[in-house]
Amino acid sequence: MNQAKKSYLRLTYAALCLALCIILPFFTGQIPTIGAMLSPMHIPVLLCGFLCGWPYGLVVGFVAPLLRSAMFGMPPIMPTGLSMAFELAAYGVLTGILYRVLPKKPLYIYVSLILAMIGGRIVYGIFRFILLGINGTEFSLALWVSGTITGSIPGIIVHIVLVPLIVLALQKAGLIPDAPKAAA
Repeated sequence: MNQAKKSYLRLTYAALCLALCIILPFFTGQIPTIGAMLSPMHIPVLLCGFLCGWPYGLVVGFVAPLLRSAMFGMPPIMPTGLSMAFELAAYGVLTGILYRVLPKKPLYIYVSLILAMIGGRIVYGIFRFILLGINGTEFSLALWVSGTITGSIPGIIVHIVLVPLIVLALQKAGLIPDAPKAAA
């Protein structure tokens, strides 16, 4: 695949991922109780890092919650939308970098994903702490754990199951720029 084709493919994937970030919350929001816990915007950003690399993952991750907030008022821009922008940007950067440097075997896709999810949640906690501190609101470790881990267990499970399956399928089909076809 030549460089121009790879660039177009990355740009197309990034645009698709951004569109999915805008659309998916409408579907999961209809699921009572756990809809928001599924973290639907996270899936396309994680995929964007794998498919397009860290620069695209960074941009899509940062822009998606801010754009969705501007368009639909959800997530609320302060502090949730802004904290999510940094969290999702971290997801995109970390999956992009880890996928590039680690072997393209299934185990390492899971390792990349899990490390990115941990890193993104830490970034979210840091920015949430800072933004709530600016407002004079307390944000404790217990609130961080309940909001980013305990309250996100359904989403964490969905991400760990779904994202690697999609990456592996696209790898096998040879549709990820710069990635060799993976041996199963």
